[in-house]
Amino acid sequence: MNLASKTVWLLIVVIFCWQHFSRVEGAESSQARPAANQDQKQKQKRRKSSLGGSEPQPQGSLDQLSFVDAHLHLNDLEMAGKFMTARGITSAIVFWGRDSTNEDLAKAAKEQPERFFPFYSISPERKAYRGAWEKVDLGLLEQVDAALASGTFVGIGELSVTHFPSSNFPEASYGPLHPLALGLFELARKHGVPVNVHCEITDLEDFATVLDRFPDVTVIWAHGGYSPYVIAERMLKSHPNLIYELSARTWRHHPRSPEYTIYADDLNVWPRWLELIETHSKRFIVGTDAALHSLERSLDQAAGVQRLLEQLTPETRKSVAHGNIQRVLSGSD
Repeated sequence: MNLASKTVWLLIVVIFCWQHFSRVEGAESSQARPAANQDQKQKQKRRKSSLGGSEPQPQGSLDQLSFVDAHLHLNDLEMAGKFMTARGITSAIVFWGRDSTNEDLAKAAKEQPERFFPFYSISPERKAYRGAWEKVDLGLLEQVDAALASGTFVGIGELSVTHFPSSNFPEASYGPLHPLALGLFELARKHGVPVNVHCEITDLEDFATVLDRFPDVTVIWAHGGYSPYVIAERMLKSHPNLIYELSARTWRHHPRSPEYTIYADDLNVWPRWLELIETHSKRFIVGTDAALHSLERSLDQAAGVQRLLEQLTPETRKSVAHGNIQRVLSGSD
């Protein structure tokens, strides 16, 4: 074979290989990129729910794709009203934040009982409670018992048994087996209320122990512990009393780590996460984790929730946006 013939054959081989690998790469890329704008022709009518809410709206109205915010820090009551109205948030589980207290939550719930559902917290990141956690002062539980008995509070939390430090937020590293934490789970069992727990995956084994010890207590895992997909799947399969909460996981960018978000890019959720949510559609709830220090930032955090809901099938969307948290709060979980 002369030089010209060899050159022609070499070009043919190069072109064939380029076309083959381009097709493979394209197929892998399409699998990794979630399909957006599903069910665009689906229409759902708004209706009132037990939390004063409505069914999620069809695509095409992202800013009004309604949901119950399962994780809102009520630092600014006036801003909360503007925020919720602007994003179609029908109601919210509210926790205290840097600028609010348990008493503030009770007052807001009394004034707007269809909008705010307060959880009571003695979480150790607050200076007023940290000393009791250091000293293992179980007398603090009497305060929680009385608050739950009043009927004003519908849950316990956010309880940060393990929380990595961040800006203006001290580290909490007491663990889910701390006597005060166990006492709170006992009170949740006594009063039939859920517990929202912030527990990092560094304490996963102890967290699993608590879930097994209190199988009759519904435990909402705040932010899902920022766990990766594999751990999320394993925990959901192993612990039927666990509710996986997606607050802060739907932020476009998380300040602590880019791996915390379940988004593959600014718009699309990773396909494996969508599959997991669809498979366990009765075990996921959404929240913004908005602190209400900036309306613009809070609105963007809510938009992240709505972009996720938009990518779910209609039945799963209905459960994740409204139905699951309604079931948890009604005690029928």
